[in-house]
Amino acid sequence: MTTHNNSTVEQHVKQWLEQVVIGLNLCPFASKPYQDKQIRFVVSNAQQTEYLLTELVTELDLLATKEPNKIETTLLIIPNMLTSFSDYNQFLNHVDALIKQFNYQGIFQIASFHPNYQFAGTQPNNAENLTNRAPYPILHLIREASLERALKHYPNPETIPDNNIKCVSNLTEQEKQKLFPYLFSPH
Repeated sequence: MTTHNNSTVEQHVKQWLEQVVIGLNLCPFASKPYQDKQIRFVVSNAQQTEYLLTELVTELDLLATKEPNKIETTLLIIPNMLTSFSDYNQFLNHVDALIKQFNYQGIFQIASFHPNYQFAGTQPNNAENLTNRAPYPILHLIREASLERALKHYPNPETIPDNNIKCVSNLTEQEKQKLFPYLFSPH
C-alpha cells in the first residue's frame, strides 16, 4: 500500500473542488463556503477500518461543536485505503451505522466520492458517474440544517442531478482528461 504526501493529496482535492465541483457548478452550494474558507480538508492516514471510523467520529464531533461560519463542512480524504469502489461502498454501511450509533441522524449526512464511483444500474464508463468521481475516496460531512437552508433558496433543487449529468455528458474527451486526470493516469 502506497502512502501519499498529505499536502499533495489536499492540493489534488482542492483542484478537483475548484475545477470540477465549483467550476462545473455540480454543487451550487460549494462556492461560498470554499471562498469563505469554511471547508475543512482532512487527509486521513488510516489504513485500517477501525482507525478511519475513529477519525470520522472525531470529525463529526468537531463539526458538531463548531459554528457553521467557522467550519461549514468537512472533506475527509482517504488516500491510503478503500481504493476499490466495492470496498468503499461496503465501508459506507459502517458509516451509516456510526451515524446512528452516535445519534447524528438528521444532523449530518455523508456524501460519497471515489475515483471509480459508479451509480447502481450504470456502466463504469457512463458519463453520469463523473459527477461523483474525485481523485481519492472522500467522505463529505454535510450539516443537514445548512443543506435545508440552502435548498430553500435554490429554485428547483430536484433538477440538480439531471443538470449535472447533462453537464458532464457534454464534456469532450479533452475536457474530461483535463478535469479528471486521475482517471487517465495514476498520481
